[in-house]
Amino acid sequence: MKQRIVILGAGFGGMELSTILSENVPDDADVTLIDRSDSFVFGYAKLDVLFGRTTPGAVRLPYAEFVKPGVDLVRDTVVAIDPERRRVTTTSGSLDADVLVIALGADYDLAATPGLTEADEFYSVAGAGGMQGRLEDFSSGSAVIGVCSAPYKCPPAPSECALLLHDSLVRRGVRDRCEITLVLPFARPIPPSPDTSDALVGAFAERDITLVPSTKVRALDPDRGKVVFASGDELAYDFFLGVPKHRAPDVVVASGLTVDGYVPVDPATLETQCPGVYAIGDVATQGTPKAGVFAEGAAQALAATLIAQIRGTDAAGVHTGRGSCFIEFGDDRVGRVDIDFLSGPSPTGTFQAPSPLLRAEKERFGSSRRARWFGRTEPEAAGELDAR
Repeated sequence: MKQRIVILGAGFGGMELSTILSENVPDDADVTLIDRSDSFVFGYAKLDVLFGRTTPGAVRLPYAEFVKPGVDLVRDTVVAIDPERRRVTTTSGSLDADVLVIALGADYDLAATPGLTEADEFYSVAGAGGMQGRLEDFSSGSAVIGVCSAPYKCPPAPSECALLLHDSLVRRGVRDRCEITLVLPFARPIPPSPDTSDALVGAFAERDITLVPSTKVRALDPDRGKVVFASGDELAYDFFLGVPKHRAPDVVVASGLTVDGYVPVDPATLETQCPGVYAIGDVATQGTPKAGVFAEGAAQALAATLIAQIRGTDAAGVHTGRGSCFIEFGDDRVGRVDIDFLSGPSPTGTFQAPSPLLRAEKERFGSSRRARWFGRTEPEAAGELDAR
């Protein structure tokens, strides 16, 4: 009898897990992949949309092009999860699973930050698209890029945004009339990698970008044009580019699986407190940052475990917590940080300085996923080129 595997969420984790299962056990598993959206979007595309390199429509990859043996991709909304029974309820009905994998990502909680609206966030592709016109009109005053809480997706992205904003203002000849401030909740931009952090801080200094570390945005006061910090201090702004607080989707919270906003798992096996129920990627507390490359790595480890179970072997996969993130340094330069979160007593990161080779490597990362998941081999569109 085929094993029934239900995967909730067709992001990095869900796409990679279902693809590996299709490649290895297409005749031994019935895989159902559920997502409410009609298309996949690389999260990093937000910066390309924000800075006018592409449009929101151009970065969407239709799920209709995801065709894998043994996998049924269903467009539907999950309305309830019963982890004890491994039962999922959608708007169309219910499914029972032998193995249930929760990969629904993290939602944005704008209401957690008073004064923050959809018009103030650039972290979704829709938000970036809505902000792009206002960014083009911004020609003087104070721009503040602010993170409202941690953890948050794509940890290098706020730093990249500051550097790319500098480039945009320079190109338009208005940089000398504008101030750029970056507000981060961490003491340094990339905590596991001092070398990467030093390189970014140096780039900020060269471009007269003010870094405010170890600080969270508590509220916006648009009437007074003030960013309010958790400490009570305030900063004037004319243009706010926000990273909202993240949390697990409501349906996951309602399942009873979350602790402090996310689903705790065994970092090595990715199993939750309920046998046969796993969580990977941004929805989980899996010992890594919330980034696509780490969701993909978790999916690869879990796939090895599930394949071994189906084949009746003991060769379980192990989640290593390793991944690489490309970082835009501006001036069309790309660096990379290679991070290991789980091998040693504390996370470590190795910095690769910006180079033309890394620009090409970044492009290959995007094209390889487009080909692997969607069968696309044509040249990449702008905005589908990063590893987060």
